[in-house]
Amino acid sequence: MIGSGDLRRGTTVEVDGTLYQVVEAHHVKTKKSAVYRVKMRDMRAGHQIERTFNAGEKLTAARVERRAMQYLYSDGDALTFMNTETYDQIDVPRAVVDDQLPYLKENDVVQVLTYGEEALGVELPAAVTLVITEAEPGVKGDTATGATKQATLETGLVVDVPLFINRGDTIKVSTSGGGYLERTATA
Repeated sequence: MIGSGDLRRGTTVEVDGTLYQVVEAHHVKTKKSAVYRVKMRDMRAGHQIERTFNAGEKLTAARVERRAMQYLYSDGDALTFMNTETYDQIDVPRAVVDDQLPYLKENDVVQVLTYGEEALGVELPAAVTLVITEAEPGVKGDTATGATKQATLETGLVVDVPLFINRGDTIKVSTSGGGYLERTATA
């Protein structure tokens, strides 16, 4: 059990049989008593709700585990991940990780969120390294303006990059905003 005062961003609780992850929690003092206004995301369905809990109210804490797993392949409506230690495989529904697919490539190791044996989602690193497959050539001498052009990456993601970036270059991309961070050295 966890008290309403212990609700913090990232905490996972079970409310009315549904698994939620806390997005925001605010302590609010009213004339009668103190309450906690909490914005939570449904871990299975993905939608967000807002709930108010009285101070001292007890909630059921949910034990969500993060397991390092390797992305193997996509098969229809599921993605298959493998535990690199035990070689056990788990399928994650495509709908759960649909917005993260542009940052995933085969053999990447990511954190898979599990509740018991149920896969709830994937946690990506802050940035991923991807190769540019398509980019217009830059115009020589046009670098002082900070202009950008669009480039397509190996996963199909399209990002704005500086003009000096070319096809075949390896770049680092933010997984939170999808923006270009830097060009990396090629191996």
